[in-house]
Amino acid sequence: MAAPSPGPREVLAPSPEAGCRPATSTSGRRGLLWRLRDKQARLGLFEIGPGHELHQLTCMMQTGLWAATQVSMDHPPTGPPTEEDFSEVLIQVHEGFELGTLAGPAFAWLRHSLGLAEGDYQAALGPGGPYLQFLSTSKSKASFFLSHDQRFFLKTQRRREVRALLAHLPRYVQHLQRHPHSLLARLLGVHSLRVARGKKKFFIIMQSVFYPAGRISERYDIKGCEVSRWVEPAPEGSPLVLVLKDLNFQGKTIDLGPQRSWLLHQMELDTAFLRELNVLDYSLLMAFQRLHEDERGPGSSLIFRTARSVRGVQSPEEPGSQNRRLLPDSPNALHILDGPEQRYFLGLVDLSTVYGLRKRLEHLWKTLRYPDHELEAQGVKVLSKIIQQ
Repeated sequence: MAAPSPGPREVLAPSPEAGCRPATSTSGRRGLLWRLRDKQARLGLFEIGPGHELHQLTCMMQTGLWAATQVSMDHPPTGPPTEEDFSEVLIQVHEGFELGTLAGPAFAWLRHSLGLAEGDYQAALGPGGPYLQFLSTSKSKASFFLSHDQRFFLKTQRRREVRALLAHLPRYVQHLQRHPHSLLARLLGVHSLRVARGKKKFFIIMQSVFYPAGRISERYDIKGCEVSRWVEPAPEGSPLVLVLKDLNFQGKTIDLGPQRSWLLHQMELDTAFLRELNVLDYSLLMAFQRLHEDERGPGSSLIFRTARSVRGVQSPEEPGSQNRRLLPDSPNALHILDGPEQRYFLGLVDLSTVYGLRKRLEHLWKTLRYPDHELEAQGVKVLSKIIQQ
């Protein structure tokens, strides 16, 4: 019988003001030109500044995440996560609130395996700049944020969703070891936040699929079903950033050229894994960016970056069974595929949706009301239809 998990460890958190400058990263200082370009890329997003209803909450998140990341910087991972690492809970006490870090050492190792520097992670999520908000088309009651550089995505979660995610975390890490170019969203952290002994809020941090976002023209959330899958597009010329859905995508296709077969096979591997976990309500996020003339053609932006993309990961699998591919020489390369004329951003999300009683009742109601419609995420089936032969 396994020993019971130890209780949460509670410590007094360091303050960003007491340590190094929180906005500093390994990328160096940001010049005026960079800041102007960054502001232009944020069009359609809203800064959560003073006066915003979520400003106090995001300030606490930033302060707490700065301190939480400092722990992993002071105690970097020395090897793959252990059973204890997956079950560790660290509570850091701040003035007026406390922030919990769940499975911190496991996520620190995962970030390291992705080649993500902890200093950059801390700078992006800490108090160096306001979080950004966008108009979500999701029907859930979750709150969604982006880090000020749009590199990281934060989403509030229900307790049971967090519990399911942590239960699946060892197998998730194992899947990424076996398939380092998987399209699954890269989970980077799970946290809790409690204000003045109130009710805990939970949130997760992911690498944003839609990064870098500066030239993205269209964004979609595809499930392969039709019921409640239409979003009213923003008026022409509007700066609003909207994620459209299946019915908005009707009549369109994507052209990946020779990478079509790779994508279909990887989707088979990833969706089979999600079915094993009973995760059935996943979505495929997809965005388009037109390539410039000098970016088109074989080899124009591709280099073999296998070692870089799986740094720190040791897997017993043969390279052929891992379904690796040539990755573009670009940030966020694991979620980017280049076709002959378009760059596509692709990633599977909603990995912690619990298919419990509420979801089953919702599915039953939709089945009775829409008997001739597909209702579940279709994965490979829908992709094979929208990718040009």
